[in-house]
Amino acid sequence: MSSGSGIIKGMLRTLKHAGGTLFGNESITVSYPEHEKPRPHRFRGRHILNRYENGLEKCIGCSLCAAACPAEAIWVEAAENTPENRVSPGERYAARYEINMLRCIFCGFCVEACPTEALSMSGEYELATYTREAQLYGKERLLEPLPAHLQKQ
Repeated sequence: MSSGSGIIKGMLRTLKHAGGTLFGNESITVSYPEHEKPRPHRFRGRHILNRYENGLEKCIGCSLCAAACPAEAIWVEAAENTPENRVSPGERYAARYEINMLRCIFCGFCVEACPTEALSMSGEYELATYTREAQLYGKERLLEPLPAHLQKQ
């Protein structure tokens, strides 16, 4: 096979794909952000700390997610629940929970390691910011909002 036939084969392949848009067939590319491609069901985006229906946090501060993280992007500091300050149903809760999104590789090991299903990953993927500090997601940013029936009017 000569180099000329390789070039012709490459150009034919390009014309096959580019020709689809020229002749009204479906395009491979998407005009983002006006149109978005549907993401797969198991897409791993931004992390979310989940709550129970009664508003208590599911995270019990066990730090298994931090131990499972290969990028060491998660920091959990646990504290004890008290009768006056009940944050989670267990004995402990995560007083401080941080994910460094600059280090995170979105592998999902943290979600798999969580025994209470407190951590999940959403479909949100537009996470660009202008500063490094904004990529440090604290508990306030990760925590799911209170259920509607518990929000103050």
